[in-house]
Amino acid sequence: MPVARACSFPGVDFAASERVERLRERIEAFLDEHVYPVELETLQALDEEVTVDTGIAYPPILVDLRERAKADGLWNLFLPDEEHGGGLTNWEYGMLCESMGRSLVAPMVFNCSAPDTGNMEILLEHGTPEQQERWLQPLLDEHTRSCFSMTEPETAGSDPTGLRGRAELDGDEWVINAHKWFTSGAVGASIAIAMVVTDPDAAPHKRASMIIVPTDTPGFNLIRPVSVMGHAGGPGHCEIRYEDCRVPKENVLGERGAGFKIAQDRLGPGRIHHCMRAIGAAERALELMCKRALTRDAFGGKLAEKQFVQDFIAKSRIEIDGARLMVLNAAWQMDAYGKREARQAISMTKVVAANVVMDVLDRAMQVHGALGVSDDTPLAVMWRSLRMLRLADGPDEVHKMVIALREMNRWANDPSLESYRGPAEMQPAAAS
Repeated sequence: MPVARACSFPGVDFAASERVERLRERIEAFLDEHVYPVELETLQALDEEVTVDTGIAYPPILVDLRERAKADGLWNLFLPDEEHGGGLTNWEYGMLCESMGRSLVAPMVFNCSAPDTGNMEILLEHGTPEQQERWLQPLLDEHTRSCFSMTEPETAGSDPTGLRGRAELDGDEWVINAHKWFTSGAVGASIAIAMVVTDPDAAPHKRASMIIVPTDTPGFNLIRPVSVMGHAGGPGHCEIRYEDCRVPKENVLGERGAGFKIAQDRLGPGRIHHCMRAIGAAERALELMCKRALTRDAFGGKLAEKQFVQDFIAKSRIEIDGARLMVLNAAWQMDAYGKREARQAISMTKVVAANVVMDVLDRAMQVHGALGVSDDTPLAVMWRSLRMLRLADGPDEVHKMVIALREMNRWANDPSLESYRGPAEMQPAAAS
């Protein structure tokens, strides 16, 4: 019988090492002292000061927080090598990522926010020394941002083999013509990494390449930040038109035609980061739910005495702990076996974490009543911001499809399949 590796934890101890525990304590102390007191002010500054007109990457209030975090050594912790990052494994960083996920501001403070993390990872893994010096180093060391340009309005974002955007080699230059949207973080970004078709006649997974495009290049046209649930401020989720946009041929990232592979390299760790941040957000929501239940009087007693509120809290605790173990297991599999071997665990985690955080946030909002849908607590803005997790990095439905296909493939060539006729047919014939 085939064995599903994701179901076992052979010899795995998910207790944080002394170093990781110290880092987690420092991050949480930093959040308490510096981030939470100005959290709402910082979110408002992002919306009001990071605009197409200003072109800045971060508002001054956030730059100050980032400088403080950098000075405290809480910087670029997502990168696994000690030269550029924290030298942590995926599951070790996952624990820190959970703490960062408690605030929408925190990942930016510690230079660990998407899409920059994914872009830095692939620049480090696939970039030439010249590309790394010109474009990676500023992202690692300075207060600059990048964006990732893949999704197109005319094609299914869940199937990147169907991309239409094209780049053609004209002498020493790529000429890009493409219509992209949900290019997250484009407002104020200094570079985009665009995934476009460079070899239209090649096999489906070898048609596209990644090309680095400075955002001040003529032909890079930011049309608008797409309004998402009524919000269009800050770095945005932007519609972009590349119109005869010319960049040097040396701007191709990695090998020509390797865009799909590089995208997969980018998405594996990114999904884990999203999932652990989602768990951090769920933990904060549960904490606020408990505080509200213990302090709010209604119908002759505290909300905490009501059975339905206790049910909300119990379900949330169970779901969060279960999701955390799934994420840590997936991250550990990436470390132990590699991204490809861990893809089933990553897909399962992606579905579970994205749904758990929404369920817990919804319960917390309900317990808070009308206050829960206001912006006087972080619940509503987290709900609005994190709903996209069920779509980003692959929609739930696609992950469920591939999970099912991989599960069936485990059995497709099993010898027992040849003689299997179903339990009912295998019963002895009834006596006449």
